[in-house]
Amino acid sequence: MTLQWIEADGERLVDEAGQPVTLAGVGLGGWLNMENFITGYPGTESQQRKALRRVLGAEGYKRYFDRFLTDFFDTADAEYLASIGLNSVRIPFNYRHFEDDDRPFAHKAEGFAWLDRAIGLCAEAGLYAILDLHALPGAQNQHWHSDNPTHWASFWTHRHFQDRVIHLWEALADRYRDNPVVAGYNPVNEPADASGEAIGPFYTRLERAIRAVDPRHVLFLDGNRYSTDFSAFTEPFANTVYTAHDYALPGMAAGSEYPGMARGEYFDRGVVEETFLRRTEFMRRTGTPIWIGEFGPVYTGDPERDESRLRLLRDQLDIYRAHGASWALWTYKDIGLQGLVYADPESPYLRRIAPVLEKKARLGVDSWGGVDTGIRDVMAPIEELFAREFPEFEPYPWGRRPWVNLLVRHILLAEPLVGDFARCFDGVTPTEAEDLAGSFAFGRCVRRTPLANALREHLVDGGEQVVAS
Repeated sequence: MTLQWIEADGERLVDEAGQPVTLAGVGLGGWLNMENFITGYPGTESQQRKALRRVLGAEGYKRYFDRFLTDFFDTADAEYLASIGLNSVRIPFNYRHFEDDDRPFAHKAEGFAWLDRAIGLCAEAGLYAILDLHALPGAQNQHWHSDNPTHWASFWTHRHFQDRVIHLWEALADRYRDNPVVAGYNPVNEPADASGEAIGPFYTRLERAIRAVDPRHVLFLDGNRYSTDFSAFTEPFANTVYTAHDYALPGMAAGSEYPGMARGEYFDRGVVEETFLRRTEFMRRTGTPIWIGEFGPVYTGDPERDESRLRLLRDQLDIYRAHGASWALWTYKDIGLQGLVYADPESPYLRRIAPVLEKKARLGVDSWGGVDTGIRDVMAPIEELFAREFPEFEPYPWGRRPWVNLLVRHILLAEPLVGDFARCFDGVTPTEAEDLAGSFAFGRCVRRTPLANALREHLVDGGEQVVAS
């Protein structure tokens, strides 16, 4: 299949013939940028990798991750996405695949090779690829998904880190400048510049650097504050899409219903659309295309509640269509919380790490999908102390209570739990390690059929598939 070049033309993306293109796809979370709720480890990707290298040894570690990276996204995965009617894949990656901190600016060939492979698989299936730098040196936001072991986003205060990202994007743009399968570049995932002063100048510098190498590809630029705040932008750049993330509270909050209540607020389609309109005000005001780079509920295993969340998903998809927005569902594959496809609960990998998964849930260690029900006796007094002693304290980006949760649950408790995760692999041989990683192969995974059907029905009804020429 041959995919046409696309570009931003007013409010829409268009192909070479000027025909509108709506990108309808998924994010490939957990692959070249790993996340704890997606594959089950606690803490950050770097903490997990360090622990597994120690317990598996050099050979076991290499064979485990080579198999994981091969099987997590392969031909069958790309073909399955195309069979649903999707036309694009957002590919998140961690800068560590491309350079080491002790050798900054020296790029590693293997990172480019893995990207080449994924783009090739997309091309064969007729899928566009959007390249997404999801974890930046110094961390561009305060949370685990930027491989950040702290609560500080140091990227915005160190010119050195910014220079390295510019250098990496110059290399990526040079490599893919002539490849139309790459729909475009998403240079910074969910930035969170607390000052609000660094992100604007950095984006200006980044746009100029990429355009000097590659003037043709679309840029997909996330807003500040985790892609929800576009106040740093004034005049839009040429051939650029401004991307919002649109997670809806009834799809995330424990005990929520839709339509119905979530954390004391009532949600229906009108409220969900109001949130979308607020988050995309900049794009509509400037007449630029809209791309929802991430959205999607998490699932509970309870059929009634999960049907409620699929109802929310359908409403969001209909809202996006009504406003001409492209989208990428988060996420394609995981261990059962959110994925379109997920590892079999009886797989060797999930059986092996089951004690850690139970402990993670009990302690509320994961931010995404985790709750603190089991440790309210610990959390409540801390929250009360802060409310009493620091009533004016509302730290960036989400306020006092999420800040306490980040420090206590997702850092203080998560870090020692990495050791528990590593002990699950005691005595595992290199061959066994390889087989464990193979638990993520498409043929060994479970499909979330109701979700696939909801996407397929929406795409067939709306005719949003890209027709290759």
